[in-house]
Amino acid sequence: MNPLVSIFQPLIGPIVNKVVGLIPDPNARAQAKEQMERELLNAWAAANAAQVEVNKTEAAHKSLFVAGWRPAIGWVCAGGIAYSFIVQPLANWILALTYGPGAVQLPPLETGPIFGLATSMLGLAGLRSWEKSRGIAREK
Repeated sequence: MNPLVSIFQPLIGPIVNKVVGLIPDPNARAQAKEQMERELLNAWAAANAAQVEVNKTEAAHKSLFVAGWRPAIGWVCAGGIAYSFIVQPLANWILALTYGPGAVQLPPLETGPIFGLATSMLGLAGLRSWEKSRGIAREK
């Protein structure tokens, strides 16, 4: 079974089952279900291909406001993670050493949203690695 079918099955499965459930012949029902799932996956793949073209156009743009928004999000994530794990603990340690344990401390940064954003940005790389490990990745 295609891994994408297993991902989208909970989303589109009830709709597909309801539509193909109207077909009385079991063989025709199974064929219709398979064809409908294939067409949905083809539509999803076409939408992804269109998005890739948009991404290429954006990345090639000379304006920083068009081509720079993805790197900007990446730098914001990297800065937030660096602050939370390097800058803030070291600065608080230095402040405590300099002014004593009651010194004013730098506030912590909530890292949950940052990690959510960073992992979603990096998630595509993980999917690509998964595809390569299964031998289903396209080379071009």
